[in-house]
Amino acid sequence: MQRKIFVTGTAGFIGFHLAKLLLDEGFAVAGYDGLTDYYDIQLKHNRHQQLLQHPNFSVTVGMLEDQVLLDATIDTFDPDVVVHLAGQAGVRYSIENPRAYLDSNVIGTFNVMEAARRRSVSHLLMASTSSVYGANDNMPFIETQKADTQLSIYAATKKANESMAHAYAHLWNLPTTMFRFFTVYGPWGRPDLALYKFVDAILEGRAIDIYNHGEMYRDFTYVDDLVQGIRLLIDVAPKRPGFRTDIFEGDSLSPVAPFRIVNIGNNEKVRLLDFIQAIEEALGVEAIRNYMPMHAGDVPATLADASLLERLTGYRPDTDFRHGIAKFVAWFREYSGK
Repeated sequence: MQRKIFVTGTAGFIGFHLAKLLLDEGFAVAGYDGLTDYYDIQLKHNRHQQLLQHPNFSVTVGMLEDQVLLDATIDTFDPDVVVHLAGQAGVRYSIENPRAYLDSNVIGTFNVMEAARRRSVSHLLMASTSSVYGANDNMPFIETQKADTQLSIYAATKKANESMAHAYAHLWNLPTTMFRFFTVYGPWGRPDLALYKFVDAILEGRAIDIYNHGEMYRDFTYVDDLVQGIRLLIDVAPKRPGFRTDIFEGDSLSPVAPFRIVNIGNNEKVRLLDFIQAIEEALGVEAIRNYMPMHAGDVPATLADASLLERLTGYRPDTDFRHGIAKFVAWFREYSGK
């Protein structure tokens, strides 16, 4: 029997790539997306048009906050698995419009959890972020370390999602995996992400803003690696441990619930200035650099320990950032005509 996966955020960067991968593997995928105008809606429509070429893809346009529509869509599709990727993204925008994050990331996520509980799906997987590590400076970040010092409302809403999901997993025996993303990039990426903004500005001869005077480090994760990690985690639903000995060293499995947190990152700390140099090399153009102080809400560095992902799935992201940037530049030139 064909497995059915309900994916929120299929017009988004990561949701689009995950849906494409699942469809290519023979799954039936029902998408759900609000098509908000946080960035270029045409890009979102174009992603959906790519997916709609596949006969096993259907989509509903609606907001996560619309519980009636969300419930009706999930009831009609009757999924085996729910992957929740939709939400209001962006650390910096959360300073300007924090309420959007509460509406989408807290209320919307609660609605998804409620629907998954009601349908008794075999596995609920939901997106979190490396931003929940906040002010932690003990790297690489590992899922079992304490993470209570979030520096933005965006990060705080994602940490709230993790806490809510743990409670639901415990109360309703709902197998739940939260994955923490680390600076995802690649073709079909979001215009508000650094790589897209840098490439667009450099090709148009505009200066690029470089925060903290370039002393920033990120664990850049290529989007194909990320969605492959999600795909493999779908088949690794956590189980409520019978004994604490069921949890191996380094496992984030809850001792009281079928709940686990998993980093999906490249396990490589890349200096922002090296990332920019790779962009310049891929474009054959030097950037005009505008060095600036640290932006409020940002963290100076991230680095994932991906050991748990590898132990659970046998897979570890490994795309070199130079190769990933070259792939993005090729896509951007074709898509934008620049």
